[in-house]
Amino acid sequence: MALYLLVFAVCLLVFGGMVALLLLSGTSRFRTDPERLLALFDQALENRVDETEWNAVMGYPIRHDDYLDSTRRRAQRLMDEHGSHGRAARGRPLLDETGHAELEALRAHLAGRQALRERQHSVK
Repeated sequence: MALYLLVFAVCLLVFGGMVALLLLSGTSRFRTDPERLLALFDQALENRVDETEWNAVMGYPIRHDDYLDSTRRRAQRLMDEHGSHGRAARGRPLLDETGHAELEALRAHLAGRQALRERQHSVK
């Protein structure tokens, strides 16, 4: 009977420790910031972006900032309308000329908004 109680106590301790560890550990989160989007847009405009990286960032919703999420959705739409999957792997630009021009405009708009926000934060 003592052996049964000892095994039961050890199993209870192991399972209890695992449950406590899972409850106390937080879920990892990927938080896209404006600088990351600007860097990715720059890479795409310079034809240095990896298509897997583009799809990973553009496919992940941005829940903490509605403006950034709308920018991400617009860039994703640009890829759907003006891009061709597998172009970067073949050494070609990720977007065609029209998509490239629209991505430049989107990047300029995001950079201008970010500069304005930084200026407002520095004034305060």
